[in-house]
Amino acid sequence: MTLLAFGINHTTAPLALRERVAFAPENLQSAMQEACAHAGLAEVAILSTCNRTEIYASSESDAEALQAWLVAHTAIDAADLSNSYYCYKDHEAVRHMMKVAGGLDSLVLGEPQILGQMKSAFAVAKEAGTLGAELHATFQQVFNIAKRVRTETAIGENPVSVAYAAVSLAQQIFSNLKQDTALLIGAGETIELVARHLVEQGIKHIIVANRTLDRAQRLARECKGEAILLADIPEYLHRADLVISSTASQLPLLGKGAVESALKKRKHKPMFMLDIAVPRDIEEQVGELDDVYLYTVDDLHAVIDENKKSRVAAADQAEEIISEGVEQFLRHQRALNAVETVKAYRQKAEQLRDLELQKALRSLQGGANAEQVLQQFARNLTNKLIHSPTTVLKEASASSRHHVIQVAHELFELSFTSDGSVNPAADPGSDASEQ
Repeated sequence: MTLLAFGINHTTAPLALRERVAFAPENLQSAMQEACAHAGLAEVAILSTCNRTEIYASSESDAEALQAWLVAHTAIDAADLSNSYYCYKDHEAVRHMMKVAGGLDSLVLGEPQILGQMKSAFAVAKEAGTLGAELHATFQQVFNIAKRVRTETAIGENPVSVAYAAVSLAQQIFSNLKQDTALLIGAGETIELVARHLVEQGIKHIIVANRTLDRAQRLARECKGEAILLADIPEYLHRADLVISSTASQLPLLGKGAVESALKKRKHKPMFMLDIAVPRDIEEQVGELDDVYLYTVDDLHAVIDENKKSRVAAADQAEEIISEGVEQFLRHQRALNAVETVKAYRQKAEQLRDLELQKALRSLQGGANAEQVLQQFARNLTNKLIHSPTTVLKEASASSRHHVIQVAHELFELSFTSDGSVNPAADPGSDASEQ
């Protein structure tokens, strides 16, 4: 099986393509089951955020089958995907997943939300039944290394996040937020962080709009704002100086007509609008209106770049931790490869032991001397256990395969004194039973 990490992100694909490849949360399970059925995947998990869509899979086939399935599933142009996707295999796939989980591959270097999103992708795949032993072990190692990155480096210090960048961008338009009202569309983690940053900056009032009123009310209580349903947005939109949206909707929630109506009620007082969602919540045509400053998640780059400098040194340290993590993972995988060999060798040794034991028991039942029976049992068992290795070693020596001899020294813990006699590595009388 080959481990694959296949995807597109904010550095390889524009927003227009990313939103077409995004998976709605309610469709993830069926999409993963479909991928297993039609793309030849043994295991699969999908991570879909505003900045990336990535598919982690264990497969006997290559990336072409996965690419073909994604094109068919999303109905995007194959050429567009070919020009934008990346695919990592085996240990490079593990390294990439660790970088993603640690925030080293994010738009915001070191941002913490991605780890939670990866854990969610893991949980959804597990629930869908598309997560097997290989991906399960991979994710566990990825999470362990991401935790080390968070605790052992300063990668997460200073408030650098999409939410923080969103509020920073708003402050560039409205220098003083203390007289402004913000309409936040959605009630997920990103919007929660936006709300906290706005409150810290002294925003005058916050309106939270969400598909379910309960969740909107919960967030509104925290920021002493008010809660509304998505359907009520047109009635409240004219009150908003700032509109920041981040939902999982597959269709736009705000169109040009609704914003035009709100601007008339505002007597064309400017509105700042930031659409963090992928797919977008706000129609692109809204940006054509004279009194609207419309930005998308891709416009946050300039704000974020200024905050990256303090994290560069921490990122170098994080890369070292990730390299250690990859090596640990590979050592574990290589150790697993020996399991079947160890089992087979033990089974063969036990069969030889049982055969000789039966012979010894029959001799004892026939009245043979017990001491002689035990000595013969020991000689026969020793001869049979070393017969195959001895034959192989002789053949290896005759054909000058000296590396086999060296491996035998290590395998059987053999060392020699200066006069050429064997110096056993362990006391022959010690109990070397397996722990």
